[in-house]
Amino acid sequence: MSAPEIVYDDFAAVDMRVGRVVEVEDFPEARKPAWKLAIDFGPEIGVKRSSAQVTNYAREALEGRRVVAVVNFPPRQIGPFMSEVLCLGASNEAGEIILLRPDADVPVGARIH
Repeated sequence: MSAPEIVYDDFAAVDMRVGRVVEVEDFPEARKPAWKLAIDFGPEIGVKRSSAQVTNYAREALEGRRVVAVVNFPPRQIGPFMSEVLCLGASNEAGEIILLRPDADVPVGARIH
């Protein structure tokens, strides 16, 4: 199943940035298992919070990890938590979300083109 075709300007409006997970908290109130993440996107954007259904990652595997996230969606209420950014990932054959990250050392806040 493919998504509808869009024009380049639609894609360019999505602000995707590289961030580093600086804090991971339990999220027992979530309907589906999830972590609460604090992600540093550098001085221009700062630290933003996200609810991420990536429980296939241990807390230690997430702390310090670089991730790619959409930073210009409006905040979304997830139970008692306000999620400010959307971490991007792909599903593997087991249905687990595998987080996207750069494969080279790029600074936090770097824009995805």
